Amino acid sequence: MSDPYDSAPTDDFDAPTVTCERCDREWDLAEEFANLGAGNHAVEQFALDHRRHTGHFPDEIATWRATCRNCPEEAERLASDAATRWAETHARHTRHAVEIHHAHGDETTVVEADDE
Repeated sequence: MSDPYDSAPTDDFDAPTVTCERCDREWDLAEEFANLGAGNHAVEQFALDHRRHTGHFPDEIATWRATCRNCPEEAERLASDAATRWAETHARHTRHAVEIHHAHGDETTVVEADDE
């Protein structure tokens, strides 16, 4: 399955539509692609903006959550590599193990602290 955040639009590209049942609204992201320079990150940026302003993500947006096992630090990211990067950085600097809860499914990955 391809990552929607990594695909670039083509000349005949139809901008995606984002819906939110809680807000009872639907948005066409054509402006984000054409005018705002968001490009292939338009869906991700819209989802983050929506959460920032409403407190929740639009429909069908799932996040990757990285949670430290030792302290209250945590991060929520839309892309797996961003959650992994945060977890690895936190583990490296704090020597804490971090659990990454996958966006789709119940799978969890643990990033162990490096004992060096």
